[in-house]
Amino acid sequence: MSESDRPDQPRARRAATVDRYRAHLAAGQARVTTMLQLPLEESMSGALVRTTDGRELLNCGGYGTFFVGAGHPTVLAAVREQLERQALSTRLLLNEPTAYAAEALTRVAPPGLTKVHFSCSGAEAVETAIKIARANGRTRLLSMVGGYHGKTMGALSMTARAVYQDPFRPLLPHVTHVPFGDVAALADALGPDASDAFVLLEPVQSEGGVLVPPEGYLKAVETVCRERSAMLALDEVMTGMGRLGSWWAAGREDVRPDVLLAGKCLSGGLVPVAATLSTAAAFAPFDADPYLHTSTFSAAPVAMAAVRAVVGVIETEDLVRRAGELGGRLLPALRAVVADTVPHLVTEVRGLGVLLGVEFVDGHVAAEFLLDLLDAGIVVNHSMNALPVVRFTPPAALTPAEEDRLVRAVRTACTALAERFPAPARAGV
Repeated sequence: MSESDRPDQPRARRAATVDRYRAHLAAGQARVTTMLQLPLEESMSGALVRTTDGRELLNCGGYGTFFVGAGHPTVLAAVREQLERQALSTRLLLNEPTAYAAEALTRVAPPGLTKVHFSCSGAEAVETAIKIARANGRTRLLSMVGGYHGKTMGALSMTARAVYQDPFRPLLPHVTHVPFGDVAALADALGPDASDAFVLLEPVQSEGGVLVPPEGYLKAVETVCRERSAMLALDEVMTGMGRLGSWWAAGREDVRPDVLLAGKCLSGGLVPVAATLSTAAAFAPFDADPYLHTSTFSAAPVAMAAVRAVVGVIETEDLVRRAGELGGRLLPALRAVVADTVPHLVTEVRGLGVLLGVEFVDGHVAAEFLLDLLDAGIVVNHSMNALPVVRFTPPAALTPAEEDRLVRAVRTACTALAERFPAPARAGV
C-alpha cells in the first residue's frame, strides 16, 4: 500500500498542516482547527469545496469571493492563457490586458465612473480611495458605525470597531463615525460646508451583520453630500458585481458616487484583485502624476485577464438577474425554516440577492449554528462586526439541486440547534 493510500493519510496530512500553521503562521488558527476538528480544504469547483478527508461541501462562504462559482471554465481559460503569455508586467511598458479590463469594468459601472485603479485587495482599494480624497483636499473622513473597510491602517481608521483599532492606535486623524441609516446624523457631522470632507459607506453593511438600510437612504446620503460639497464613496467590495441582484447597489437608487470600490468576486475567485473606480474629476491628481500612487502588483496582466473574463461571464450568463431570483427564493425559504425550528433563537433573517444573514440571540448560538451547518455540509461565514450573525454568500448560479441541498442543510442545522437550546416552556402549558 502506497503512502498516499493509507487509511490514516487524511488525518496525518491534517495534523502536519496544523503543526506548520502553529510553527510558521497564526497559532490561533491552529488552535481553533484542532479544538473544533475542522477539515482541510483541498480543491474547489463551482459551488463545491472538497476536503482532504473526502467530504464535498457546498460553498456559501469565502467572504463573497465565489459569485460566479470557483474555477469557472471561461475565467480559468483566460487566466491560464495569460499566465503562459505574461503574468506580471515590467511597470514601464503598457499592456493590453489592463486596458481591456479597465474598459470592461468601467462599462458596467455606474455612470460617470470612467477611471479605475486596480489593486490586490479590498483594503488596498480603500487606501486608494482615501488617497484620492486627500489628493483632492479632503482632510475630514467620515464612515458609518458598524462599517467594515479592511485592516490596513487607513482602512482600519474607517472601520468602526474598537477591537480591531485599539491595538494599533493612533490611527488616521480627523475620522468621524456616524450611525448607519441616519441621514440627519450625517448632515450634522458634515456641517454646512463639507468641501473638506470625504464620506465612505457600504450600501449594505456585510460584516456589520447584513444590515440593509431604509429604502431611499443611499439617495438621501448622496443629496446631503452634494448639498454640502462632500466627496462620496461607496464601498461595494461585497455588494457590487451583481451580488444584490443589481450590478451595483448604487444603481438601485440611481446614486452616482465620486468613488466606488469593487473586489471580492472581481477575479472569479482565482487571483487577488480589487479596484477603485472614480470620476475623471476625482482622479485628476492621479492623471497629472502617474507615479503618485503605484504598486508592483497593481493591474497584473494575469489578474486583468480574470477581471475581463468575469465581467463577460456575469453578462453572458445573466448572473445579475439570477442572483436576484435566487435570493428571492432563499430568503423566504430560510425564514420559513427558522420559524418552524428555532424562532426563539433567531431575531431576524434578512438580506438582498445572494447576500443573506441570520441573526441569532447571541454569538455563542451563532457559532454553534455555523458548526452544525458545516456538519450538514455547508460552508458559511460569521460577520466580523456582528458575531451573532451568520452570513450566506452562495454563487449566483446554484443548481436547483444545490439550492435544495442548502435549504435542507439549514433545516438540519436548525433542528440540531433546537435540541441543544430548546424553547422555554410557556407558563400554564
